[in-house]
Parts: sequence; structure tokens; C-alpha cells
Amino acid sequence: MGYRVGVDIGGSFTDFALFDENTQSLKTLKVFSRPDEPGAEVLEGVRLVGERYGIKPGDITYFTHGTTVGINTVIQRKGLKLALFTTEHFRDVLEVARLKIPNMYNLLSKRPEPLIPRDRVFGIVGRMKADGSEETALDEASVARAVAGAQAAGAEGIVVSLLHSYRNAGHERAVKALVERLAPEIPVFLSSETWPIIREYERTITAAIGAYVQPRVAHYLGSLQAALRDAGVTVDPRLTKSNGGVMTAEQGKSECVQMILSGTASGVIGAAYVAEVCGIKHCMSLDIGGTSADVAIIIDGQPQYGVGEQIGEFQIHIPSVSVSSIGEGGGSIAWVDAQGVLKVGPESAGSRPGPACYGRGGTRATITDAFAALGLVGLSEIGYSAVTIDRDKARAVVGELAGKLGRSIEETAEAIIRIAVSGMYSDVSALVSRFGIDPRDFSCLAFGGAGPMMACFLARELNMRETVVPPTPGVLSALGGLIADIKSDFIKTLYADLAPATGAVIRDEFEALKVKALSWLHVDQGYSGEHQLTYSAEMRYRGQSFELDTPLDATAVAAGDTKALAAAFHAEHERVYGHADPTAAVQVISLRLVISGKTTKPEFRRHEAVSEPATPLSHAEAWLDGAYRSIAVFNRNDLKPGQRFAGPAVITQDDCTTIVPPGLTVRVDEYANLRIVSEIAP
Repeated sequence: MGYRVGVDIGGSFTDFALFDENTQSLKTLKVFSRPDEPGAEVLEGVRLVGERYGIKPGDITYFTHGTTVGINTVIQRKGLKLALFTTEHFRDVLEVARLKIPNMYNLLSKRPEPLIPRDRVFGIVGRMKADGSEETALDEASVARAVAGAQAAGAEGIVVSLLHSYRNAGHERAVKALVERLAPEIPVFLSSETWPIIREYERTITAAIGAYVQPRVAHYLGSLQAALRDAGVTVDPRLTKSNGGVMTAEQGKSECVQMILSGTASGVIGAAYVAEVCGIKHCMSLDIGGTSADVAIIIDGQPQYGVGEQIGEFQIHIPSVSVSSIGEGGGSIAWVDAQGVLKVGPESAGSRPGPACYGRGGTRATITDAFAALGLVGLSEIGYSAVTIDRDKARAVVGELAGKLGRSIEETAEAIIRIAVSGMYSDVSALVSRFGIDPRDFSCLAFGGAGPMMACFLARELNMRETVVPPTPGVLSALGGLIADIKSDFIKTLYADLAPATGAVIRDEFEALKVKALSWLHVDQGYSGEHQLTYSAEMRYRGQSFELDTPLDATAVAAGDTKALAAAFHAEHERVYGHADPTAAVQVISLRLVISGKTTKPEFRRHEAVSEPATPLSHAEAWLDGAYRSIAVFNRNDLKPGQRFAGPAVITQDDCTTIVPPGLTVRVDEYANLRIVSEIAP
């Protein structure tokens, strides 16, 4: 028995969640992130947990890590210089994409430059048919010409994405063998090995992103493994995955595409666990860190999943937790444009230099500086004493903007906050429309270093039923990685009519996927506990352009019962779209199998309610909602379940600050969550 450690690296802080397997207790820590030296923050955290809690590296029995190295590589365009081999006459696959403009409401918006420019895209003679049979044999001479062209262009890697390789990958494998013989120094990445889905562009861009980030991710993970060993941590680290699970670091080196949304998924998993334990049926998680604000929808304690999540300027088509970036983070910089209009973001001060009020060299006003200038942040140390807020510096940088706008410091600071909240409101409204939900039925579960600071303002604008702040909101993403199950997705493209004869094929293909899944879990991941298998199929009515992922009953799959499978699709179509046609022909496009192994999770204790009133630590004068007000200041550690108090108030704790505007009240529930509503709940 020892400590299970979860680590999440954000733009400003790196969070640690430490679960004591003996006492079932949870400890937390924050250190500054080190974008200049990735991995250094993890080692610093390992050192500090020893100093603060007496936890030795050898006491760590499980180590999970959420990282943004992959997504940052794409955003910053610092990945591998790639060449792309396509089927002849299909060289424009990345240029054409889906013929959509990024912003449908802006006719002047332009699609991003492809990760692989067209002068490094080469056509290969040879073609497979949609049924997997060969139409034209592979021409080895064309492959040799393409390899020579890639070498002349200085390519550091080659992506091979040929027509219909999801059905028959023979040509792709043959091309890889030829490249390895002609240019063994150049790594080769196959779309059929990365994620073998049916659509050409989606398969190609997913393979390209995976190849693009692979060297940086592999180098980072290798360095992290070595550093942890040198620090005395004997267990091999695991990585959080885009689908909300975890995998070994060794697997992450070769399957980088599976963990590219690692960091954002961890937070949603943590939020979903809190919502499930606390019985919050409809929940919107709000994760605000130093650089961005992200939201996800959680129903009955389960996050929503999908494909096509945005990675910088591109979509990646792998199963992942559905997370949407809706705005700026606490470190986002406020500025005045050439027309004299106040703007916020997207540039961020990050951890270095950070907001001016951190006293680490920042000279430009951020959202955090706006709150500090108003007197709402800085009433205690934050970041586990890593930061002492300098209000004078915050007022100085906000004052520079105020001078340009002809406004007071207070008016300008409040305008910065309102602009940030307004942008979030607009983006959440689009998300609400996408999921067809009513925000008034949802709780806003706020976490991240800046989530509780801003959540009440956003929830108030959206008329949400309540804002929930868990006991350790600043490190909930690290907790999410810690409790995430070992999990992986397996897919097989079938593209067949759902006829009686197809039942046996579906059964056999699922059985083959099951063999792969069990080997992955018990052999590759070293998991020895019980597992869970989840069956689904992407299905559609014949003639439809896109398919619907439909949950399937394992018994019906094993029996090859196509009538039951069709009934499942009709029911799912009715649920999603409000109508179905049981008489229409159905097609099965692909089969999906998810395997998961449970991890140990902390038990959140239920506390008895107390009758004594909450006592403020102090009172402070702060500007809030257009005027200076007396603000009650509470220490989170002093609050007990059953206590209630009214805003305006500020609740301080080691990892964040919660701000409660006037007109709202706070109740501490039996799990020590803050439940903030527009009136005291019965």
C-alpha cells in the first residue's frame, strides 16, 4: 500500500492529487508549470510532496499524467516535417478537406494551411476498391519516385493514406515496406494503423496529426520516464487518454494520437465522478485554467463522448470526451485595439511571466489582474503559498488600460470580467443548441484555478440552477487522471447491409476485436482485475450521409440477432432525432468495442450537518457589481456541511478563490461541496 499520484500540467500551474491507499485520504499540491522545460514541474512536485507531506518517491505505487505536449505541438506548429503519400490523383485531400469554412458566419474566414503542404504530397499508382479488392496493382516505381521526392523535400517522416485502406491495408503495408528499404532513416505512419475509419479526409488528417506530434511526445515521455526513475519513482507512468481512460507511457510513445486530448479529458472525468457521487443528474463542467475555459456536458454522472474534437485549427477523428473551449483563462491578456475597443485574449501570460499581480515579471493586465484590482482576489495566499497577490501591480497594469479608455480602474477591471463572461455566454449558447439542452436544468460544476473565480458570473447570465464548487477544485483535473479507468477503443469498418446473413459476420468481427482488446488490457497494460466490454456500431439508413453510434446488447451480438440490432438503431434514431423508420434498410458502417478495467477510487465521506452558523474570517472592501461593498471573507477549511451564508462573499483556499456575487447564497452540502444558488435551497 502506498500513494497513487495524479498529475495535470496546465498553462500556469501543474496540479498534484495524492491518494493514500491506506487511509483513503486525498492530498493536493500546485507548482508553477515550466513550458520552457517540460517535465521539470513534475520533478519539482515530487520533491515538494516529500517536503510537505513526507511522501517518498518509493512510496508512489501508481502515477498518472495528463499532458498538453501533443495539442501544443499542433497549435504552435512545431511538429515533424512530413510528406504524405496518397493514391494517385488524390493529392488534394488535405487541401480540399470538407470544403467548409472555419466560421460559417464569416464569409472572409479562411481554412488553415495544411500540416503537410501540397509540395510534399506525392501520388502512388495503385488502387483498392471499396469492397477491398484490388483494382490496380501497386506500382513500386511510383513509390520509389515518391520516396525520392520526400527525401529531396527534407521530409522527416512519411504518412501513407491510400483509398479504402480501412477495408484492405495491403497496399499501405507494401508501401511501408518499400520505404523502409529505400529510406530506412525516415519513419513511416499508416492511416490504417492509426485509426482505420471509412472517410478519406478524416482518416488522413487523424494520421497526419498523430505523425506530426509523435517525435515530441515520444521524446517528452522518454525524458519523463528517465527523470522519474532518477528521482526514485519506481513505477512506470501512465497517461490519460482522449477517451477518458489511461494507458502506459510506452504505448503513448507510439500511439500519440490516442492521448492528444489528454489534459482536457482528465478534468471532465474528475467532474463526472463528483457529479455521480453527489447525485447531480444534469451537469455542465466548467474548467478554467490559466489559458482557456473548457466545458463538457455530463448526464447521470457520465460525460458525453464523440469524434471530431478540435485540435487547434484541425479536427481529429478519434473517440474522445466531448470538450469545447468556450473562452479565455485567468491569465488571458486584456488589451485595447486600434479603434479603442477593450478586448480580452486570446493571448495568455501563462505561468511565466504570468499575471502582473503574481510579481513574476508580468507587465500586461489579465483577467486575474482585473479581479485583484477590484480587491476580490489576493485576500490570502494561493497556489499553496506559491503566489502572493500584489494588488498594487494589478491596479497599475489595469490603470494603463483605463487611461486609454478614459474610465476608472474599477470600471475597466469590471469591464474585462464582463467581456470574458460575455464571450463564454455566447459559446455556451452554441453548445446548448448543439446538445439540445436547457441550461436552467443544469448545475455548473466549476473547477480549475480560475473556475470558481468566474463560475457564478457565467451561471448567473445563463440562469443555471446552481453553481457547485467541489472541495479541491483547483486540482480536479489531476484527480480525474488518478481515478480514470484503463480503457481503449477498437474499431472495425464493415460497410455492409444489416441483413440476416450479416449477423454471423458481425459476431465474428466483434469476437476478433474482443481478442485484441483482452490482449491489450491484460498483456500490454498488465491489468489483472475484472474488465467491462461495451459494444456499439455506427449505423445509418441506406442513403443517409452520416451514421449514428448505436449501443448494442452483447447477447444480441453473440447471437448474431440482426433484428435486435436493427431495433436498437431505430430506437437510437428516435431518441436523437425524434423519428425513425422501422421499414427502411439499415447499413452497418463500423463496429466499435470499448474495454475498460476499473481503478481504485477515493471514497468521498458524507458528513453530518452542523447547526452552528458560518463565521467569516474577516471582511474586506471590494468593488463588485458596480460599487464598493463589504465582502465577507471565509476560509474554505473552516466551513462545515450544513452551514449557509449569503453573498457578496469570497471563499479562499489553497488552490483557488470562489467569488459569490450579491443575490446568491451558499450552502455546504454533506460532501463539503459549495452549492451556490439564487436563493437558499430548502
